[in-house]
Amino acid sequence: MTRRRISLALAVAVSTGLALAGCSADDGPKLSVSGAFMPQPVGDMAAGFLTVENSGGSADKLTSVTSDISDDVTIHETKDQKMREVTSFDIPADGTLDLERGGNHIMFMTLKQRPEKGDKVAVELHFEKSDPITVEVPVKETTYHPQKH
Repeated sequence: MTRRRISLALAVAVSTGLALAGCSADDGPKLSVSGAFMPQPVGDMAAGFLTVENSGGSADKLTSVTSDISDDVTIHETKDQKMREVTSFDIPADGTLDLERGGNHIMFMTLKQRPEKGDKVAVELHFEKSDPITVEVPVKETTYHPQKH
């Protein structure tokens, strides 16, 4: 009788462990950033562009961006050639968020210093679920327009 209880207890423990393994943190968002750049600003504002890739099994959101070059960094969407500030951008599971010229982007208002071509600007991306990611954004010429793949 005792041997049967031990076998049953072992079977329950193993099946519980397998069920918990299926709910591991591996199913969450897995974010990486690429293609970041900032055109050299010509005034006291600047824009930033990059791609956030999510190779994870659940969605996340970009909720804010911070940087030492400005106390007022916002995220903007462009629709019908009109720009407006938004509170977040969705990053789908197994998908990407593209911040690009003519579309959604980061805005740096009232720059504390104006970066020059060749400089790098540190920015920190903040997300709803994931830990912040710090990115060194290279400053490119004002007219820089990367080629799409």
